[in-house]
Amino acid sequence: MPKNFVEELTWRGMIHDVMPDTEDHLNETMRAAYVGFDPTADSLHIGNLVPIMLLAHFQRCGHKPIALVGGATGMIGDPSGKSAERNLLDEATLRHNQECVRQQLSQFLDFTSGSENEAVMVNNYDWMKEFSFLDFIRDVGKHITVNYMMAKDSVKNRISGEGSEGMSFTEFTYQLVQGYDFLHLFKNENCTLQFGGSDQWGNITTGTEMIRRIGGGKGYALTCPLITKSDGSKFGKSEGGNVWLDAKRTSPYKFYQYWLNSSDEDAKKYIKIFTFLDKETIDTLIAEHEVDEGRKMLQKRLGKEITGIVHGEAAFERALKASQVLFSKTASEDIKEIDEDTFLDIFDGVDQADLSKDELKEGLDMVGALSAKTKFLASNSEAMRALKENSVSVNFSKVDKDYRISESDLINGKYIILQRGKKKKFIIKVS
Repeated sequence: MPKNFVEELTWRGMIHDVMPDTEDHLNETMRAAYVGFDPTADSLHIGNLVPIMLLAHFQRCGHKPIALVGGATGMIGDPSGKSAERNLLDEATLRHNQECVRQQLSQFLDFTSGSENEAVMVNNYDWMKEFSFLDFIRDVGKHITVNYMMAKDSVKNRISGEGSEGMSFTEFTYQLVQGYDFLHLFKNENCTLQFGGSDQWGNITTGTEMIRRIGGGKGYALTCPLITKSDGSKFGKSEGGNVWLDAKRTSPYKFYQYWLNSSDEDAKKYIKIFTFLDKETIDTLIAEHEVDEGRKMLQKRLGKEITGIVHGEAAFERALKASQVLFSKTASEDIKEIDEDTFLDIFDGVDQADLSKDELKEGLDMVGALSAKTKFLASNSEAMRALKENSVSVNFSKVDKDYRISESDLINGKYIILQRGKKKKFIIKVS
């Protein structure tokens, strides 16, 4: 027997607003619901994960998920908390981005099994591109009053916001276009429910209003909370910007690290939202974590689950090994198996110096490697002192003053790790 969708979301803390009677509507038979995704990039990011998880739980509860790529709305700009309008995309870019998004969603949703509740992807550009302006205002616009549109928080906030230059007509019409999407899917896909973030409530209910006034039916709405971090910083952002689902934009190592670095408070929330683990398992994990929070059991399991879903188990295992390499007793061997991109991620921000391969041909003496050639240590005397203290390592292996660095020390054919003590690290890049 499929799970009750609303009950599942409730204990996970994933419901902000839900229209009355939605649960009864879903319990009657298999239903279809949709979420809209912005196609202005060739990758989704972790800010998209909550609506993705909504669709995934919806399908797991026996219902049919529809992923809508906003090719038309992506050309307009959504006023919900946005201060700037989006750029126009050409159709070729739009189709490329759509396929990339589909591939990422397929890690969460079943698009191919042929089952009755198989997921589908649609693009609103396909039904909006032939819709003339005159036809739209005649067939759609006349059913929604300006007073109704002005009452939406997303519009009011945009118009009256501090420093606001107002809202263009293009942005103002966004809710009509999104509302029409819901009406179109209601008529053509028997879609009766739309999901979104809590900031989308106004746009979603415009769609339910169109279904009532134009379609003569009833649509339902469910929104999820906007995810925040306990320290007040923005969820989904790192020092390098967005945390993307595309491994080329955010490596599996950095993706895993983002979750591993969650606070205890956030991890207790995220483990419910971003994994498919059941309530009993999660309750047990939280209880075990609270016995010894320093072990980060919750963060490690959270990172394992979501990295495995997005990037696959093999990529997770590599990310885990990379995360442990600095603390491993076999670090000198493990580091040689790390690919270059992950190596650079691990040592991101570590000072480095460039040397030529010619300087390694006869072997580079350690004092020169530590001071004159790299400026890692301030002087030759400091370098000698560190070597006498036996506190210097090359690629995590202790060396003495007689050691000479050669091409055989190169990691990925171009890097050497110098270290003084446990914490002070330096990279030599050889070209």
